[in-house]
Amino acid sequence: MTTQRSPHDYHFHIKDALVGMQFLFVAFGALVLVPILTGLNPSVALFGAGLGTIAFQLIMKFLGKSEIPPIFLASSFAFIAPISVGVQQWGIAGTMSGLIAAGLFYVVFSFIIRFAGSGFLNRLLPPTVIGPVIMSIGLILSPVAVNMALGRTADGTVIVPKDTALLVSFTTLAAVLVVSIMGKKMWKLVPILVGIVVGYTLSFALGIVDLSKVSQAAWFSVPEFTTPKLNWEAVLFIMPIAIAPVVEHIGDMLAISGVTGRNYLQKPGLHNTLLGDGVATILASAIGAPPNTTYSEVTGAVTMTKAFNPAIMTWAAIFAIVLAFSGKLGALLGTIPMPVMGGIMLLLFGIITVVGIKSLANVDLNCPRNIAIVAIILVFAIGGMSFEFGGVGFSGIGLGAISGIILNLLLPRASQEPSSEEK
Repeated sequence: MTTQRSPHDYHFHIKDALVGMQFLFVAFGALVLVPILTGLNPSVALFGAGLGTIAFQLIMKFLGKSEIPPIFLASSFAFIAPISVGVQQWGIAGTMSGLIAAGLFYVVFSFIIRFAGSGFLNRLLPPTVIGPVIMSIGLILSPVAVNMALGRTADGTVIVPKDTALLVSFTTLAAVLVVSIMGKKMWKLVPILVGIVVGYTLSFALGIVDLSKVSQAAWFSVPEFTTPKLNWEAVLFIMPIAIAPVVEHIGDMLAISGVTGRNYLQKPGLHNTLLGDGVATILASAIGAPPNTTYSEVTGAVTMTKAFNPAIMTWAAIFAIVLAFSGKLGALLGTIPMPVMGGIMLLLFGIITVVGIKSLANVDLNCPRNIAIVAIILVFAIGGMSFEFGGVGFSGIGLGAISGIILNLLLPRASQEPSSEEK
């Protein structure tokens, strides 16, 4: 008698490679955007993402009782500003020492949770806080998707004419929707890959695909790795910034838990996932890559495809590492027009928002206390509020989450309102 595997179990099959490649396609745009914006090497970022994801999975395998969340770790947007400043002031090598310190901060925090226990998380992170934090992850990224779909950068620079960009992005989106809703069997697992192929083909026909860099690129090239050099100024500048990404990590783990129906904060446990994220960041920074974080767009793709087998992320990591050494393949992926990825992101970032809305299903939004917490989180995270404490800036998702946690602890409950522990 054979034992049927759960779709959440880790089982490594060649047939999952195509789905893994699809998830790498989903992550590719954001993955290489961070190094491009900060002056780091995109090929090194690819290698760092693959290395970090595999390291995360190994830690979950041996410390998390084989419970492995289906997530892909890659370049963190939270560190764009400090990396940009650091590269200009201390060079890449000095900046990497600060980023390694940030990874060590994750590790230290993971041990605090390990010894203090995770029971306090129910008080710290009830659905009233969880829901809007997850929603803000999708909503705060939505302008990125819209700009890409319109063929322009965040500062308004037009890369592709608007009419052409809309035709490509909407065709790509339509292809993804048709396959995800009406597709059967294997097609059901690769709607995003189909969307990319359809969008790329249309883009090629419209003449907005530039293949010149592909012909110029070498078939094999070793990424330009950078060895860190200790710089205490960089360490003191960058390490405190890790506080906000730690909170974002919790939101990301809540998101994938909501998607899969598994409580990854309990098993493998937040202490192990945060340790894995920290080690992934340290390894990436040790070779000159940006810090790693869980990718929301990949979580959105997992939601759509229901591909919960974490081995698929191993395939994505393997492809990322191989791609790092392939100049031709890297250049070819770089030719995917912005509107193609924009059409896909329009759906994926929206899906993350819906996951957050589902988390609020059992929250009483007639209660003034709950309304206040949800409202402040969303407005602070999405509206661009920023605070500075001791020279360290807080904004975006991190600030929204921290504000929600503080309000949840400080605001008095109505006498008839149960606490999160009583629910």
